[in-house]
Amino acid sequence: MPPSPFAPTPRVAVPMAALTAVLTAVLSAACSTTPALHPGSSHPPGPLPEARFDARTLEAQLRFQAADELMGRLTGEPGADVAARFIAEHFRAAGLRPVPGAEDYAQPVPFLRTVPPAEAHLALFDQTLRQGDELLVLDGPPIDAEAEAVYAGHGLPDDYDGLDVAGKIVVVRAGRPGDGNVQAALRAAAEKRAAAAEHGALALVELYRGALPWPTLVSYLSRPRLALDEAPPAASLPHLWLHDSDGTYADRLQHGQGMPLALRSGGFRRIRVTSRNVLGWIEGRHPERRHEFVVLTAHYDHLGAGRANGPGATPADSIFNGARDNAMGVVAVLNAAYALAAVPPDRSVLLMAFTGEESGLLGSRYYTEHPLLPLDQMVYALNVDGAGYSDTSAVTLIGLGRTTADPLIRQGAATFGLDVIPDPAPEQNLFDRSDNVHFAARGIPAPTFSPGFRAFSDPGVAHYYHRPTDEANDDFDFAYLLRFTQAYTHTARLIANAAERPTWTPGDPYEAAARALYGTQ
Repeated sequence: MPPSPFAPTPRVAVPMAALTAVLTAVLSAACSTTPALHPGSSHPPGPLPEARFDARTLEAQLRFQAADELMGRLTGEPGADVAARFIAEHFRAAGLRPVPGAEDYAQPVPFLRTVPPAEAHLALFDQTLRQGDELLVLDGPPIDAEAEAVYAGHGLPDDYDGLDVAGKIVVVRAGRPGDGNVQAALRAAAEKRAAAAEHGALALVELYRGALPWPTLVSYLSRPRLALDEAPPAASLPHLWLHDSDGTYADRLQHGQGMPLALRSGGFRRIRVTSRNVLGWIEGRHPERRHEFVVLTAHYDHLGAGRANGPGATPADSIFNGARDNAMGVVAVLNAAYALAAVPPDRSVLLMAFTGEESGLLGSRYYTEHPLLPLDQMVYALNVDGAGYSDTSAVTLIGLGRTTADPLIRQGAATFGLDVIPDPAPEQNLFDRSDNVHFAARGIPAPTFSPGFRAFSDPGVAHYYHRPTDEANDDFDFAYLLRFTQAYTHTARLIANAAERPTWTPGDPYEAAARALYGTQ
């Protein structure tokens, strides 16, 4: 269990490091709009700091985070490192305390980037199948061999009973019996590789015949992939998918035991990279509730640059700037840092900007598995993330109705003229697709505060989501960015000042995890 930060440690001012002229200008503008602290009062006379946010400062912050020079903030690349430094210096300028165990407002996160081979060939039935056409290498070291094929059902452990596959190429059906969709196939991949390796196989070939179009699979699975670099190496042998659209290969190979196959692959390259979560905290003012934390989170990474990184890329523009997703969320968290540090609420506040969200929610997962502050002191987490906006009269709360903080969220938004609308696309399962889910799974009430939208098909979402068009240009509604950031900050303040800590609503799927975390019945 991480130590509590509430030891009598002195607060030390740390000089702000210089980054760039633009960074310095933005920081200076932000500092100039921060009102003075009113000692001894959680509710000072006059407007709260969030009412005095400056629209031009927020615009400058957004334009910096989404600038072409940051090249789409891909995790592990220099642009993301600059974005992380930008956030850390804002936390420093706001006066946030470094979290115990974090150095320079950073928690290092170890990643392993795997890069598929550019070329691979499989020769069978007088045909040569090539990487990216009818063949897709999923994993494994280089290979250049000719060996017998052995058909082994679905390639699960029981399918090897009575089979001798040592030194041979195992051919199996993708997925599990009765479940051949791509998700099932990917979930079973590690188990199948382990079973093939345990029985001495030379390589594993799966025959894919799922509903997801093959070109879509190729586009997704032939890119470099990122994973946390912390588990022991799994069984590794060449693992390929073969597109078997009509089942012809399965029929012929099932009855062609001993047929020779020739396989050549350059193998996957594995590159260790380090990124960072950026975090800092503000001590609360209430003598009892300051031991509880409200957590404010947003991810700062995006998709990077390059025509293979997503739809809409062209030779003229292949930078995925991520202004709405999620520089907008970063701006909200940065300014919440300034406002809540200037006039601290009753509870303490932990602010975090995560890496690796676009690669599978990896930064937030790493933090909840390696927390620097005790999770059972975290009473609420308000994540901010989004794909775009189509209703600038509202915010969308992904998780509305799931926690008892709803009235405070509505009040926080209404203070700045915004309604709160529920998730309009429940079929998308958005609650479990952002960084909030790792906190929720631990039991911490954790919705996502999103820009207002009514449907994923809205032009304000569909035209920008994971596309190079998501830029901080003159088409961006900076007036809405101001009100959205104000509403987010004020909502966080209300929750942090509430007499009662928020909880899950009875019967929520994560309620049992909360009982386990907080020791409640």
